[in-house]
Amino acid sequence: MSEYEAITFEQSGPVARIVLNRPEAANGMNDTMTAELADAAARCDTSATKAVVLTGSGRFFCAGGDLKAFATAPSRGRFIKGVADDLHRAVSTFARMDAVLVTAVNGAAAGAGFSIAVAGDLVLAAESASFTMAYTKVGLSPDGSASYHLPRLIGMRRAQELMLTNRTLSAGEALDWGLVTDVVPDAELGDRATALADQLAGGSAPSHGAVKTLLLASLKNGLEEQMELEGRTIARRADSADGREGVDAFLAKRRADFA
Repeated sequence: MSEYEAITFEQSGPVARIVLNRPEAANGMNDTMTAELADAAARCDTSATKAVVLTGSGRFFCAGGDLKAFATAPSRGRFIKGVADDLHRAVSTFARMDAVLVTAVNGAAAGAGFSIAVAGDLVLAAESASFTMAYTKVGLSPDGSASYHLPRLIGMRRAQELMLTNRTLSAGEALDWGLVTDVVPDAELGDRATALADQLAGGSAPSHGAVKTLLLASLKNGLEEQMELEGRTIARRADSADGREGVDAFLAKRRADFA
């Protein structure tokens, strides 16, 4: 896709910026948005991209699935499955690419918006942001990786509370619970996300990718299996161009140049 209808995509050097861009629908996810998001994620999964900023346009980050689109589909279940499949393809790509995903939550994040917000590697929330699952309120169930990430981020009991009661968390509460990395004033969110992405873009993308791979594997591996993976991964990193440059730069007391 060279042009998008429901998102915007901008590449500036090693930093990509994706904006959910249906402000008139609270950035609700329909089939167009999730297909485009999956395509944009694939575009970021290259050595040319080191950091990705994902945010929303207008007052909302994302209010979740577009229920109007769901209701008018000839087969609701089939339509929603297609939307979920594309969303899951995007989340999977974001999780496994070397580039670091920074989600900048500029407003309400509900349903699938909540899910993708906390799927970021680093999550910045504006002070006005809020988080709610909302699925069971309309007789649905979570998607977008929420049932995977929430128990691991905040524990099963709190995940159950959020999913079953649809409790709304403020940005400050989300920070206290461990759902977000930091909370910043609304007016500073964009600049803070850009500065963080630029900082990450100065680092080693394969090294960041190795961190992401190790953390994902840790959720299923036993101790010895995980340590063996650590040993093999750090050995590969030591033999890599970035690994050699990083160590040599440290010993020479200069800044590493990760091309």
